[in-house]
Amino acid sequence: MTTIRRFSCNDLLRFTSVNLDHLTETFNMSFYMTYLARWPDYFHVAEGPGNRVMGYIMGKVEGQGESWHGHVTAVTVSPEYRRQQLAKKLMNLLEDISDKIDKAYFVDLFVRASNTPAIKMYEKLGYIIYRRVLRYYSGEEDGLDMRKALSRDVDKKSVIPLKRPITPDELEYD
Repeated sequence: MTTIRRFSCNDLLRFTSVNLDHLTETFNMSFYMTYLARWPDYFHVAEGPGNRVMGYIMGKVEGQGESWHGHVTAVTVSPEYRRQQLAKKLMNLLEDISDKIDKAYFVDLFVRASNTPAIKMYEKLGYIIYRRVLRYYSGEEDGLDMRKALSRDVDKKSVIPLKRPITPDELEYD
């Protein structure tokens, strides 16, 4: 049985094994603590039998006006728990919080252009490739900015793809 609950400080000492996947971005402890303090509604962990960490999602809400959106900073599931729709459940939770509580226009995320399995999963969840960000990952690999419109974006303006790639310095950070 899987339990999804809010991430806590104690989880920071227990989730290292989930982060060992080479496609999972790993951050320093203060980064995780900032998210936990500022956006606790957007940080959840999935636990299995014996309180084993199966995966987690970390995100935030940001922007202004029609750019007000939920952002998935990281979602990862340990290899032994994949293909059980756990990432889908975590994504749906973040989308629901963005939509119903924070009244965001869309949810976005960045994914490595080479991470085909993740891109396909996000597309199945209704995300589109909004734009390509050249050399987004460590100045080497391109990233894809993927978006999913939420109920507040009635005309789906937030998911009209850009025609050209951008560079990281063109990104807007709020």
